[in-house]
Amino acid sequence: MTTLRIRGAATVPALRRFTRSTTMTLLCVVVAGYVALGIASSGSFFEGPSVRTFLQYLATPILIGMAQMVALCVGQLNLAVGALGGFSACLMGVLMADNGVPAAVAVPAGVLAATLIGLVTGVFIVATRINGFIVTLGTMTILLGAQYRLSGTRTIDGFPAALRDFGRAAPLNIPLVFVTALAGAALLAAFMYRTVAGRRLLAAGGNPLAARLSGISTDRQIVLAHTLSGLLVGIAAMTATASLPGVNRSVGGDWLLPSFAAPIIGGVALTGGSVAVFGTVLAAFVMRLIDTARAQFSLDPSWVNFLIGLVVLGTVVGGRLHTSRLEKRGTTAGCRPPAPPGGDTQSAVGLPSAGGTR
Repeated sequence: MTTLRIRGAATVPALRRFTRSTTMTLLCVVVAGYVALGIASSGSFFEGPSVRTFLQYLATPILIGMAQMVALCVGQLNLAVGALGGFSACLMGVLMADNGVPAAVAVPAGVLAATLIGLVTGVFIVATRINGFIVTLGTMTILLGAQYRLSGTRTIDGFPAALRDFGRAAPLNIPLVFVTALAGAALLAAFMYRTVAGRRLLAAGGNPLAARLSGISTDRQIVLAHTLSGLLVGIAAMTATASLPGVNRSVGGDWLLPSFAAPIIGGVALTGGSVAVFGTVLAAFVMRLIDTARAQFSLDPSWVNFLIGLVVLGTVVGGRLHTSRLEKRGTTAGCRPPAPPGGDTQSAVGLPSAGGTR
């Protein structure tokens, strides 16, 4: 009985915090938006084919949001998400359509290529100490050229039936590509929240100096973050290739903004040290609802990008104002951080974000 009371006492504050969280707000927005679109479409949005199409094209936004979230958790930015996804998708397409490589070989090869490019990017950032923004900007430019080299001006199609069947398969109107994205999100959440390596990533992003003093190599965490980001982009390229009738040089061209919007709206801090897997998934859901509303009501696509960009800016500014308010409240209350062990009261100096600390 005592144990149950203790658990109940711990559950109530947790539920209270959840009801006030960004995740709860996004969940309400998703439910309200989905119901509103269903009513506006006279119920057709709730029918099986509409649900299947909606979820099928939700898989890629979820995965690219996760890919950007992993980079953000160590205080990095990955501007090459779209270019890497487009290159990986075209590589898969060329291997299958032009060279007759089976899908069981071509798809893993494309995912592996994206993962290795992420690894090389992380190593280059650490080795050169160049800011990750600049490195991924250069990587993006290189990959855009490589993507054009692979596809040219044509659309690559004629993929094996196995890949087509995977892209179309939807038992109970739940597409397998969407299940793949959810499985990737669940595995990433388990890695970040339940494993030592995941906690080290968060520690390196939240306080690089404290992580170094604890024996955690922030350089390794940066390399790991970019490698995981590349892996998730490769899986996103797989789902896109399986869902689309063909791939060309435009694939991935519109991925960059959603890749940032999903984690930022979902509650991930740009300064690193935090992840919000469920929030990122819900934010991707919201953006998909906006895109569906655009198509349903024949809205100008530029207004969709304007709205998403405005929400991202509002989220960042709101988070900054909230942090400033908390800092001001702590200063007013006379709160000071505890001195480090050994009586050393020298203030800690944050490490440069260019490439981490060895």
